[in-house]
Amino acid sequence: MKLAAVALTLIAGSFTQAAAQQLPPIGGPYPPPFTETLSNNFPLAFGMNAGEAASALGFPLNYVRGRPGDEIFLAFRNIGGSGLFYKKDRLYLQFRNGRLAGWKGDWGHNWMWQ
Repeated sequence: MKLAAVALTLIAGSFTQAAAQQLPPIGGPYPPPFTETLSNNFPLAFGMNAGEAASALGFPLNYVRGRPGDEIFLAFRNIGGSGLFYKKDRLYLQFRNGRLAGWKGDWGHNWMWQ
């Protein structure tokens, strides 16, 4: 009897409507495309010079090390946070022959939870 009740409950439960995400209303707010939600959506391109990279990021570049033309720069990106603690991520930019050759984000280490 218990087995029949469990089977009947499982069968009845399979006929309910699935709760999937609904489409946005016509003319309403649409979610951003998937590519805009990625963490690597910087407006950088290989071959930029330091001035173009700084204006594309909207942050000044700080010299870290290297010979002229083959430098490493650092950009501190203020990406918000709470009103008490601002979150600043570091972005390292590698230039070779005066052109952007690569970049790497550094999310660091949260000192608050040590």
